[in-house]
Amino acid sequence: MRISRMTAALLMATALPVSALAQSSDDSLSKMREFRTTGTSLDIPVIDQKGENADRLRGILENIEMPEGFQIDLFAVVPDARHMALGNSVPVVFVGTRKDKFWAVTDRDGDRVADEVKEFAPALDLAVPNGPCMTKDGFLVLAEHNRVLMFPAAEFFYESPDVAVAEVVPQGELIPVEEESFNHGARVCDIGPDGMLYISMGQPHNVPPAEKMDLYNEVGMGGIIRMNTDGSGREVYARGIRNSVGMDFNPANDELWFTDNQVDGMGDDIPPGEINRITAANQNFGFPWYGGGTTRTNEYMDAEIPADVVNPEVELTAHAADLGMAFYGADSFPSKYHGGIFSAQHGSWNRTTPVGARVMFTPVGEDGSAGEAEVFAEGWLTDNGEYLGRPVDVAVMKDGSLLVSDDFAGAIYRISYTGSDGGAQAGGTGMGEANMEAMDEHMEENMENMEHMEMESEETETSN
Repeated sequence: MRISRMTAALLMATALPVSALAQSSDDSLSKMREFRTTGTSLDIPVIDQKGENADRLRGILENIEMPEGFQIDLFAVVPDARHMALGNSVPVVFVGTRKDKFWAVTDRDGDRVADEVKEFAPALDLAVPNGPCMTKDGFLVLAEHNRVLMFPAAEFFYESPDVAVAEVVPQGELIPVEEESFNHGARVCDIGPDGMLYISMGQPHNVPPAEKMDLYNEVGMGGIIRMNTDGSGREVYARGIRNSVGMDFNPANDELWFTDNQVDGMGDDIPPGEINRITAANQNFGFPWYGGGTTRTNEYMDAEIPADVVNPEVELTAHAADLGMAFYGADSFPSKYHGGIFSAQHGSWNRTTPVGARVMFTPVGEDGSAGEAEVFAEGWLTDNGEYLGRPVDVAVMKDGSLLVSDDFAGAIYRISYTGSDGGAQAGGTGMGEANMEAMDEHMEENMENMEHMEMESEETETSN
């Protein structure tokens, strides 16, 4: 299954018409789509994982408070670290940013500390490469501000500056170009149980003017869209969302949950932040009639509220900026955390007394409904209101530990459980000889497949 899907994706990448290639001003992208080298240096600079900066970050972690039995360590120094996607077969974490860098973080010896952090595909020009996600068969998807790229077998070929790439959504076609904005432009993506690609698309306004709503509803801005992984079959999956920068599927029932950021300028304590639960396609989650929870916006105070609005599953502290979230499907943490949601609060930007900068936990019951959220890890916000870090995203590793990214401090942390209250302990063991052999065999298969695809590409070019 892995090879056949890779073949399809690579053929898609080379079979697009020349006109599609011309839409991109990125000459490196065109070359990489055609399996040609870009001339980028093979000597990709790496981020120093030792020294004063790493020591400073470890010092900050001494102040983090968590439930008994948990410990937090520095996993990697990663500048501007935002959303994360874990490799399927190789111990690599792909990390987005809100700037122009996209990182590959590798733990080569399996000791749960990164050995190498370097730029992924440095030959490409990227714009807000915030949102990576990984398919079950090893395809890395990257949602930029106004483009979506796919990298087949990225975890096996990221050592080179040139990697196989396909445009799922070409530049300028995710949202209308005239709606591009520096505000609310960080996308996140996920692969659903149906195999489709889901992308959240924040709209650029605090509260959008009424004349924008038809356009936004049509293209999915202020909502979540979905499509096939080749870009076909695009549709708007959910509406009424201000700016979601975190989502995950509940493995217990395949429902999609997402965080949402509420309207600014309404006071310190309203409206609340949100975690939402989608139980069916085409649901409306109330924005801009509601600014968060059931708090009406001033701009739409007199407008009729749609009858089908779905209220949040969870209401959270106002202006704490709830971003990345993940269901905990592992078992190394105590049983109370199994099946629940870990989420990152980035921290307020204009609240009189700052709040957030912490990791939250929300239990989810067998019936699929959420309980009350509680603080899980905090200490990045000092008593005098100064940020030492701002958590962005969370990701569950295969050993059951939890990664937390921080774009302010430029780091990824790892939270593990060392107590004895249920669950298997999250150890620091290596990959093991058997896993290494399997990885080598898998890499050889993909190398052979890539060579075969290059020959098919040449035949395609000749026939065209």
